[in-house]
Amino acid sequence: MSAYLNETSLELHEKWMRLALKQAEEAAHNDEVPVGAVLVDTKSLDLIASGNNRPISQKDPTGHAEIVVLRQASLSRNNYRLPGTVLYVTIEPCTMCVGALMHARIEGVVFGVREPRAGAMVSQLQLAEAEFFNHRLTFVEGILEKECSQIVQDFFKSKR
Repeated sequence: MSAYLNETSLELHEKWMRLALKQAEEAAHNDEVPVGAVLVDTKSLDLIASGNNRPISQKDPTGHAEIVVLRQASLSRNNYRLPGTVLYVTIEPCTMCVGALMHARIEGVVFGVREPRAGAMVSQLQLAEAEFFNHRLTFVEGILEKECSQIVQDFFKSKR
């Protein structure tokens, strides 16, 4: 497991996850599935990028919060590789997003709640541990789990 994920306090993980939750709230406000993400530099502890789900509004099937953040951070750093960074995301990433995180060389992922249908880190697939990748992606789960779960439940409840 990465030093950052091992040594970071719960308080700091919660700080960043709260920012991801604000992004999820923005997504819900825009009638998108409420998923938010932020990317943090593991050395400086600076916020590099933030984003939320936008596939509907942008008419883009790849418009997941994680991808939005990777695109923003890659432009900011002028590099498609983003080592020394950790992604905080409210919901467990899907297959597409885990693949993108691997290719970007993200150090780790902190997610709030599992995604039982399409989660690709723990729930359905364990891609972070797949031997065929030449990069290892560490993760921590369950940070602000109740809040991350509640925003999704409330969103879909309002749709019924």
